[in-house]
Amino acid sequence: MENDPSIITGARGFPYTERHLQCVWFDAALRPGTLKTEQGDVIVVEHPGQWNLEDGPDFLDAVLRVGPDRRRLAGDVEIHVHPSDWQRHGHARNPAYAHVVAHVTYFSGAVAAATLPGGAIQVSLKDGLVANPFFSFESFDLAAYPYTVREPITPCAQVLKTWSPDHVAGLLESAGEERLQGKAARMAGAFASKAPDQILYEEIMTALGYKNNRAPFRYLAEQLPLETLRKASGRNTLKAYALLMGVAGLLPAQTPSRWDAETRAFVRQLWDHWWKHQAAWSARALRRKTWKLSGLRPQNHPQRRLMLAAILFTREDDLTRSLTVLNTTSADECFRQIATFFQPAADTYWQRRLTFAGKRQLSPIALMGTHRVAAIVSNVCVPFLAALGNRQVMSTEFLRHLPPEDNNQIVRQTAHNLLGPDHNPDLYRSSLRQQGLIQIFHDFCLTDRSRCENCVLFKSLAKKPLD
Repeated sequence: MENDPSIITGARGFPYTERHLQCVWFDAALRPGTLKTEQGDVIVVEHPGQWNLEDGPDFLDAVLRVGPDRRRLAGDVEIHVHPSDWQRHGHARNPAYAHVVAHVTYFSGAVAAATLPGGAIQVSLKDGLVANPFFSFESFDLAAYPYTVREPITPCAQVLKTWSPDHVAGLLESAGEERLQGKAARMAGAFASKAPDQILYEEIMTALGYKNNRAPFRYLAEQLPLETLRKASGRNTLKAYALLMGVAGLLPAQTPSRWDAETRAFVRQLWDHWWKHQAAWSARALRRKTWKLSGLRPQNHPQRRLMLAAILFTREDDLTRSLTVLNTTSADECFRQIATFFQPAADTYWQRRLTFAGKRQLSPIALMGTHRVAAIVSNVCVPFLAALGNRQVMSTEFLRHLPPEDNNQIVRQTAHNLLGPDHNPDLYRSSLRQQGLIQIFHDFCLTDRSRCENCVLFKSLAKKPLD
């Protein structure tokens, strides 16, 4: 295969992204066989690191050998297109990047050593890739990473492949119960300083932020307490929405002429309510830049999620009471009823809209999808009921009926590490087992810096499970 011409056209002609470079670094079949530091020392990659699925460096716990003495470097790796991206992205001031041992870029050029963690090396991929006549950025599937690469099977997976499916299921369910019980205990502890209504409000608002906007949603719930929201809005849904949008800093300041008449009228309605409160709340209002809006699916935009919050928390029948009077003897019926709270049939502007600038849709659009509702049921509603003293909802049989969520990156990566690349996904189709994988990730995988060598979980699993 011929050289990809875009590789050698320079910065302006490089149309690829950091994710392309992450795949190159991660996959030994793509990574240049010869790598050197900016000072010319040869680098041997013993392990590229664990592909990080959370905030922070791109790869964790990499192991490199550098120079003629094969000096060992163990730590994190950050990938960029240009060396200057390190400063431009603010990593020099971010403590999450304090353990970076290698700054890997496509283009060559060094940043000031003082801006990098002590001893970190700087590596360019360009020369090695250009020298390979068979390399092309177009030749690999971005969506397949990080799971397509065959890494050595982990010690945990070596042990668990000898276990029966029932024993593996038991392990995951036990971890899932621990995670949900921990959530319930945290909520119960919060009742000492806040009313249950406020706790439920904060937890649901946080969940509405999903992974990108959890912090600003929680801040909003703390700055605009539920009692204040209800009093200021008179439990009127539109007024509550205007107040939430205003304090969130997401209310459009203008109505462009390209927006249709219905949208302009709707925004003017919101301003008719918000301007009365604007002066009192302006000091505590969030700025739009606080929110992470790029790359979001329109259905997940905070502007739509806040409408759901307004509906949920202006109900005549308080959501807390609605949850506590549910019949929990039938798990499936209980979850069906909870789902109706989060997928209301209310006639709102957003029922047929994805964005302010978009066209009116022919069919109604749910304010929250089924899998996200399932996530709130498992992560908020059930632990909340347990915190209030409902023991039934924490029984294993009840939890086994929790509606499954989407398999997020943490679930997929932990399953890959724990069960091996050829595992059966049916082992964690249930929400309880998904919760177990997340618990294991946070308790062990996230904090282990020994490449499994000193992992407490592995030592525990090495003991044969009881029959």
